[in-house]
Amino acid sequence: MTAHIESKKEDIAEVVLMPGDPLRAKYIAENFLTDYKLVNKVRNMFGYTGYYKGKRVTVFASGMGIPSIGIYSYELYKFYDVKKIIRIGTSGSFNKNIKVKDVVLSSGAYCKSYFDQLFDGNDINFIKSSESLNENIKTVATNKNIPLKIGKTITSDVFDLYSSSMEKFKSNYPEEDYLAVEMEAFGLFYMANRLGREASCLMTVVDSFYDEKSLTSEEREKSLNEMITIALESVLI
Repeated sequence: MTAHIESKKEDIAEVVLMPGDPLRAKYIAENFLTDYKLVNKVRNMFGYTGYYKGKRVTVFASGMGIPSIGIYSYELYKFYDVKKIIRIGTSGSFNKNIKVKDVVLSSGAYCKSYFDQLFDGNDINFIKSSESLNENIKTVATNKNIPLKIGKTITSDVFDLYSSSMEKFKSNYPEEDYLAVEMEAFGLFYMANRLGREASCLMTVVDSFYDEKSLTSEEREKSLNEMITIALESVLI
């Protein structure tokens, strides 16, 4: 047990799917896993371990933001011997070519947080995700004919749609063709890199600066099945 996870070591699988929302973890367990059990409920950050097509897998919520996913990914990697974590989350976008409900795979995350400096004194703004995990994900998406947008993403400490000026928000980042903006991937990738583990991030776009559509909280919890399926199928490879 740790300060934030009550699970026994044997309760956690080597592969973890990590949604931000605890209720999404519950939804995935109830609708995709067999023989699952609740292995963590500390702070209502639900974790479930069960089987997907015979493969043992844990679904464990991360909460919102780099500090939260930093805590849970560190403890899972360090104390529970987790080898791979795939974040399955939601994101926004200010890319004109990205639409609401598009599924994005992050090849790497750019971030201006001080997380890396506070953790171990580094000053890194960009970190890549796991190439081997990404290849598995791309293979599954191709085989299932699910369109997948692949590229660099931004991890932000601020919910981008609440920024007082989108132009000022965008000016904080190099002029590159970022596909999406979310709040956790950089922290996950950083922990995986430092601890010699693997991490990837799939996200479904739920709002866009250029698209008037936006998913409701219920849709964000339950309507992300394509992304969830890609992640689960990828752990079978």
